[in-house]
Amino acid sequence: MLASIRTRIMILSDTHAQRFQPGLEPLEPVDLVIHCGDLTNNSTLRDYREAIHLLDSIKAPLKIVIAGNHDFSLDDKAYRRKIRETCRINQENLSGAIKAEYGQVGEAQQILLEAVAKGITFLSEGPHQLQLPSNSVLELYVSPYTPTHNCPGWGFQYDGIHDFNIKQGTDIVITHGPPLGIMDLTSNNERIGCPQLFAAVARAQPRVHCFGHVHEGWGAKLVSWRPNISKVPHHFTDINNDQSIVIENLARLTGHSHETPREKVLREWRKREYASRRYCHINPTGAQMRPGETMFVNAALMGNGRFDKVPWLVELDLDENQGAEFDQELSEYMLGVGFQGNDRDERKRSVESDPSANEGDIKRRRVTHPITN
Repeated sequence: MLASIRTRIMILSDTHAQRFQPGLEPLEPVDLVIHCGDLTNNSTLRDYREAIHLLDSIKAPLKIVIAGNHDFSLDDKAYRRKIRETCRINQENLSGAIKAEYGQVGEAQQILLEAVAKGITFLSEGPHQLQLPSNSVLELYVSPYTPTHNCPGWGFQYDGIHDFNIKQGTDIVITHGPPLGIMDLTSNNERIGCPQLFAAVARAQPRVHCFGHVHEGWGAKLVSWRPNISKVPHHFTDINNDQSIVIENLARLTGHSHETPREKVLREWRKREYASRRYCHINPTGAQMRPGETMFVNAALMGNGRFDKVPWLVELDLDENQGAEFDQELSEYMLGVGFQGNDRDERKRSVESDPSANEGDIKRRRVTHPITN
């Protein structure tokens, strides 16, 4: 038997220095919050403090955040370039006025690093292994980088290709932007996801890949991968669409002219349910996720100048740490953070070993198969 711990994870993105409207704040405590970037709208120091206020309002012992393209003052090269360009366009030295509002180079990052006392952990690009307060272990890969797509001048952007070094066995991939072909369609009917990101995810096949960036792409989809991934993976060739499931998206919540009365009733019921819960739940049914599946989540909340979507709640069974107790191995990123979750022993789960399955297969099956409530 392999011990595991049921872990409730709230995912959100693209909050752009806004706060939850009164009556829409998440109420239920969770074990972990993930913010997929665009904490700010204009990357000012005030914007970062607003983002911290929003994260602090969610009941969770640990909140993981990454940067997005709007958070350009976290990208030292991009920030310096913006200062130079602004001074050049205005033909005067405005660096003092800019830094008064946006901070010195590195000051925005320092604000986030100092928010560790509120349980907020800012992660840079790369793999991370975190031990949660529940004593479970989480394997992550994060990246704030997105393609420029004819819109330069922001932070964490690249032209051409970018290397996403995602390893097999990763639990959750957190990126700001989507992979090509997965909830990346803009209102102009243009796909702006990254092909290199799709290829890296297709090869690694993490349990969850969450992101934002494309506000119109909010939703979740359980993707079933084809048994043999192409040498150059692509969403046209490497997804088994017959076995993949759309959990929820904006099109399903908006409805269409040909929907039946029953479909309309169910759609309106789902919208009321999400508003009441204040999140959209990828709900466990007791069935185990099969190897070769990834849950994709676009968690962008912003729309029309305010939050018009709700965060996502995902439940995973994570491996229990088999080493020392958490309070004996207090990681630097958890300094000052107290565990506020349920009693750990009450939340353990056991997963039977399948003699024919390898360790990676067993680990992946701990994502419970989702339905929409």
